[in-house]
Amino acid sequence: MSENKRLVWNEVAPQGAKALYGIHHYITTGTDLPNELIHLVFLRVSQINGCAHCIDLHTRDLLKTMPFEKVALVPVWAEVPHLFSDQYRAALAWAEEVTLVSDTHASDEAYAAASTAFAPKDLVDLTITIAAMNAFNRLGAPFRLPVQAKA
Repeated sequence: MSENKRLVWNEVAPQGAKALYGIHHYITTGTDLPNELIHLVFLRVSQINGCAHCIDLHTRDLLKTMPFEKVALVPVWAEVPHLFSDQYRAALAWAEEVTLVSDTHASDEAYAAASTAFAPKDLVDLTITIAAMNAFNRLGAPFRLPVQAKA
């Protein structure tokens, strides 16, 4: 298979990258969302979107605060509810609803569950977190950003 070199998006469009990184900075420093929850949502959204770079990066970030056994089960979190708090489960469910919005239409049931688990500002910040990671995935996957993982 021939390797087709892809553009490095943030070098080609540094102002666009700066804008997107500004949203990331807001999420990680300007919200009341726990850091672990942010990385959990970043990972789940990246898994849904199939962005290898982001899955690699956010798995590494999450492993700093969450045991491997738990991180390994993030894709099937709903099957192991005892491993995740009510708030984490609500965040994961909302992340899936918003990421798959063309299928789910962000259902009233999912919104009700998320709005029960999060204060209004936190729910908006969570949704910004999900939207931002979807944007990063839509750059990372098509431009095939590299992973740190080695054979």
